[in-house]
Amino acid sequence: MKYTTLGDAIIPRIAVGTWSWGTGLLGGNVIFGNHLHETDLRPVFDRALRAGMTLWDTAPVYGMGAAESVLGNLSRSHRIMISTKFWPLALQRPHAMESSLRKSLRRLGADHADLFWVHTPQNVRKWTEALIPLMRKHAFRFAGVSNHSLEEIREADRILRNAGLRLAAVQHHYSLLYRMPEETGILDWCREHNVVFFAYLVLEQGALTGRYTPEFPMPRRSRRGMAFPSVALHRLHGLLDALEDVGRAHRCDAAQAAIAWAVSKGVVPIVGITKPHHVTRDADAVHIRLTPEEIRRLENAADSTGVCIPGFWENPLIQMKRPRSF
Repeated sequence: MKYTTLGDAIIPRIAVGTWSWGTGLLGGNVIFGNHLHETDLRPVFDRALRAGMTLWDTAPVYGMGAAESVLGNLSRSHRIMISTKFWPLALQRPHAMESSLRKSLRRLGADHADLFWVHTPQNVRKWTEALIPLMRKHAFRFAGVSNHSLEEIREADRILRNAGLRLAAVQHHYSLLYRMPEETGILDWCREHNVVFFAYLVLEQGALTGRYTPEFPMPRRSRRGMAFPSVALHRLHGLLDALEDVGRAHRCDAAQAAIAWAVSKGVVPIVGITKPHHVTRDADAVHIRLTPEEIRRLENAADSTGVCIPGFWENPLIQMKRPRSF
């Protein structure tokens, strides 16, 4: 496993996402169309630890606590790095963040989080300021913001710096099909300020793995099935061909090539892992070094698809110029 730094900590070059773990409201059954429980995921967890994947990203909103509970049960006797979040709502009071974190830590069986995120940019000043007393009490080590615009990121960073603290991480949807963080300057800002950028939906919920086709679509009535209907999958054909061609040059598959593209941008991919063989695939991907020509080829092929699908949760103020399209 390759490693990088987050503040004064050493972290793996790839994080394991748990969005599809467990079932419930906004859980894996609703978003991904699967039903993964603790017994299904124990082999995945064990193999990931053996591969050096020790950073696990979760959130209380994933199955309304289900993903955190599964991860907590699996990790009881192991040392892992925990990344979890707080989802702000308009009428909540500032102490809601502490209450949410306390419940998350109880489900996770942990006494602190390594990385704690404000999940959406609802009232940036209010919720960034709410981070400060929790950080001073060592409830978590590093603060991050997720789905924020560049100006919102700057505001959060200013608030924390004025308190003698700092913003350590930014998390966003980022893939070959969705390069908003580049187009809006967020990636450049993170590089300039030594803030680690975490990329989620790098594989677009499986659309960039080559597993799904118009003839074999994603599970119907799931979020990803609705986001990538057959017409969208059909338009990905050229990009998947390019991913497979680049992959052959590096003795890897399309999914690994897509992850390697993200790694080439200097980001930490958060990749959902639901089967043991995904562990080896994703761990190996961080070692692949694409050439500038291969990167350009993949990006040109992605642009040619005309497919751009932001999540329903993403701030409309920071969407790319291209609208949601097939």
